[in-house]
Amino acid sequence: MNNSKIAEIFNKMADILEIEEENPFRIRAYRRAAQTIENLSGDILQYVKEDSLVKLPGIGEDLASKIKEFLKTGKIVSYEKLKKKVKPVLLDMLDIPGVGPKTARLLYERLKIRSLAELHAKARAHKISGLPGVKDKTEENILKGLDFLKKDIGRMRLDVAFITAQYIVSELKKLPEVIEISPAGSLRRMKETIRDIDILVTSKENEKVMDAFVKLPNVGNIIAKGATKSSILTKNNIQVDLRVVSPDSYGAALMYFTGSKAHNIRMREMASKMGLKINEYGVFRVKGNKKIAGKNESEIFSLFNMPYIEPELRENTGEIEMALHGKLPKLVELKDIKCDFHVHTEDSDGVLSLEEIAKIAKKKGYKYVIISDHSVSLKIAGGLSEKRLLNEIENIRNFNRNSKDIKLLAGSEVDILEDGSLDYSNVILEKLDFVIAAIHSGFRQSKDKLTTRIVKAMKNRYVNLIAHPSGRLIGQRTAYELDYERIFSVAKETGTAVEINAYPERLDLTDVNCKRAHELGIKLAIGTDAHLEGQFDNMIYGVSVAKRGWVEKKDLLNCLTVEELKEFVECKRRC
Repeated sequence: MNNSKIAEIFNKMADILEIEEENPFRIRAYRRAAQTIENLSGDILQYVKEDSLVKLPGIGEDLASKIKEFLKTGKIVSYEKLKKKVKPVLLDMLDIPGVGPKTARLLYERLKIRSLAELHAKARAHKISGLPGVKDKTEENILKGLDFLKKDIGRMRLDVAFITAQYIVSELKKLPEVIEISPAGSLRRMKETIRDIDILVTSKENEKVMDAFVKLPNVGNIIAKGATKSSILTKNNIQVDLRVVSPDSYGAALMYFTGSKAHNIRMREMASKMGLKINEYGVFRVKGNKKIAGKNESEIFSLFNMPYIEPELRENTGEIEMALHGKLPKLVELKDIKCDFHVHTEDSDGVLSLEEIAKIAKKKGYKYVIISDHSVSLKIAGGLSEKRLLNEIENIRNFNRNSKDIKLLAGSEVDILEDGSLDYSNVILEKLDFVIAAIHSGFRQSKDKLTTRIVKAMKNRYVNLIAHPSGRLIGQRTAYELDYERIFSVAKETGTAVEINAYPERLDLTDVNCKRAHELGIKLAIGTDAHLEGQFDNMIYGVSVAKRGWVEKKDLLNCLTVEELKEFVECKRRC
């Protein structure tokens, strides 16, 4: 999509302007516009066609003209000029998680850094910590960031891959020659980052399907075109591989190209012990090479006396053993969700009114929504003073008096301060229906201090949920270190839930920590962290993390009725 590329350009323009110490208002304007564009649910081209660009938050006439310029020419001249004002290594350093424009400029000017290799060497030699305002921890963070950057090269976020695949699948489904079609690979397992997109199709007219595939509007380059497999690069440089298989092999191919390497090896080992062999064409008896299954996945699993294993579980982390013993979890589904736990309004840094949020939630089939604007200390996000929060609570109460089919609960995303105390007094917190606590500063503190801050917040009887606990931003900022065993222990003890933040840059908790929380009986809640209408659609990514973490309906607050949730809140307050 065009959105991610334009947002990337605007963010880089802001970075360059910050390096050049330009007008801070101009810098913030680019960053706000980038956030708006990145989070649109549809292609920004549609807003151009409807002549409604300037109706988007933070998009004025000047930025609208730059967007149109990119869509018409593939570049923005003012950005190309800006890039010439700074050395390329400065832009390279900005790609390192945790290195901002000021630090990049300092490293360039004081240490004469001219490449990332030089930066790595200087950090290893402890030549950075002596710079003004630079702490010893900075060297360690830079080294971690460089390793993180190296590992992340060539991978895209889940939402980017999901939207790209969704478009291609929807277009190919229109062909009468297509019988069945599905994404496969790590995308079907809904991993948080994806390298390439794999799509499987069944058809009896391969050539027509392949012709249509390579001629799709978003194709930038054709890597290869064959009778059963073709590969393209989209205009955003995403590789998509399309395989056409026969209908009687579709299940086997889908299973083969979906499972992780370890999962597939385990399945092949089981097949071998049964005198069978399994591959992308089907399941065969070794003796006589007779094909006995392959049309669909369920019939293949049943051969091994197993129920169907959901794609998200196929990582060889115990799912096969659980399936053999009939103990697979009944995973939560998107249809089970009754509430979004993390939504911002126009009162802080969102753009939607209470009425607009309720209307969107109703379309989603939700029964209630937690309104969770920022607290007073987070001024950059329009944090609410106590007076403004009390006014918002009253507005929510008034809305509910006139609404029968959807309810709004008065919540807040309250800052956990440096000493672990909260941004509002208990007198204020008591007036809320639901309290979310989150860290938004001090990310470079020690593991013990960060953990202690969260633990102290959980021990407050009014705190119901810890939001995006690790603070990570995928591809931008590494997670800070936490003692999760200690956090989960206190969460269990205090009756505090932990959030799965569905914002695609966060997906925090991770699937691994979700599974651990599930094992310990910790309650979880999915919040989209929505600021715009399109961000409500991110719930699917939160559900995918929950499924990868083996989470069931009983583990998730989103599946409670509003009465059950109120009892959950009151239970902690009474204790």
